[in-house]
Amino acid sequence: MKKSLVMMLTLLFVATSLLAACGSSSSGNSGDTATNDKPGEEKKVEPFELTLRHTQLGEAKKNRLAILEDVVKATETENEGLTIKLDGVDSEVNRKEKLRGEMAQGNPPDIFDAFGSPDVGVFAKEGLVLDITSIIEELGLKEKFGTALDPWTVDGKVYGLPIGGSIEGYFYNKEYFEQKGLKAPTTIAELEQLAEKIKADGKIPFAQASKDAWVPLMTTNNLWAYTAGSDFTYGFKKGETKWNDPKMVQALAKHQEWIQKGYYKKGELGLAYGDQRNQIINGEAIMMFDGSWANSVFLDPAQAGDMVGKIGFFLMPPFNAGDGYSIMQDSNNGYAFSAKVADDEQKLAAVKSFIKNLYSEEMQVRGLKEDGVLPAMQIPTDKMNEVVSNDLMKEIISTLENVKYKWPAFDALVQADVNTELSKEIQKMIGGEATPQEVLDKVQAVQEKANASE
Repeated sequence: MKKSLVMMLTLLFVATSLLAACGSSSSGNSGDTATNDKPGEEKKVEPFELTLRHTQLGEAKKNRLAILEDVVKATETENEGLTIKLDGVDSEVNRKEKLRGEMAQGNPPDIFDAFGSPDVGVFAKEGLVLDITSIIEELGLKEKFGTALDPWTVDGKVYGLPIGGSIEGYFYNKEYFEQKGLKAPTTIAELEQLAEKIKADGKIPFAQASKDAWVPLMTTNNLWAYTAGSDFTYGFKKGETKWNDPKMVQALAKHQEWIQKGYYKKGELGLAYGDQRNQIINGEAIMMFDGSWANSVFLDPAQAGDMVGKIGFFLMPPFNAGDGYSIMQDSNNGYAFSAKVADDEQKLAAVKSFIKNLYSEEMQVRGLKEDGVLPAMQIPTDKMNEVVSNDLMKEIISTLENVKYKWPAFDALVQADVNTELSKEIQKMIGGEATPQEVLDKVQAVQEKANASE
């Protein structure tokens, strides 16, 4: 009985469909595709969703989040039916845990915060990241990034875009320097003399929080760029240079020396990144080595309080006078997209719209003005000068005139496993559990293993 009923219903459905098709064909529009839409009625767009993983969490990143939210609103307006779901995750958790797990499962977010090299390069080779070369060519963006696209390019194809650029250097308490008659150093020896005077005055010379290893590694990386050379890191992945080279040991030994001399706050391994900024804001510390992005904190009364307008900036100086300044200049953090987006026309169109809205001169200049992030795109100097009104940002930009060597951060040039090992070992050194030689011997062993597996 049930089978008969099912068959009758099936035949009824087929017959009804055929009659509907015949009616459509005899309506005088035989050349048109059959449709059930009523004349003059707009075709209903099915709602769809994009997931956007970002790392703009906390007070220090509120301006970046505001820019992202405005881009999201504009993109949703341009794409009917679209809802973009924001998924905020801590940067380190996203990069080293969550995103890796999602990639292993072949299911990353549609849009996600990423590091170009080596991360996106690895994901791209596995076919997990969207090739956006044709999109940025269509939008006329490819030539506007210059060399900033290098970390995002694999075999001539582009798999993501940097959101901004940055350099690293020392933020310092200008008021304290003026009161004590101190000046920005021109050599490492002069920097150490400053540290000794500050320590003798009962202050912490260098604010630092090393719970996340990448924070102290900024200092270490800049030191070895001087002792080993600005291009030394390029050779690790090729086997042309070694981590345990004596020149590398010299750099880590200098960092360890500063720790042993008490230039940093005791217990730094238990302090989160934001705490080092608090150390200089509350007057506990006088200098802080950090990325240029941190300048936005010192421009915000809600975060910096009375220290607004009292912070300056200088680059880590060379060991020897006249050697020329060497700096990390980075464009390795930004956004990439899931390869699965290409299988959905609506999502692909929305991603193109997102790229158009986020990567514009307007948004790059806004990032510089509101958040102090150096543009990743090539923006005319006069345009930047128009929007930079604070002395701190002007000081940061002016330091670029003195730079002789520029290089990317080490984690853009080595495999993820090597980065993980160095992070673990540098914290052991900070905690007094390993010597510089022991640290670098272990890192070199992991480097050789990673090179052999490629």
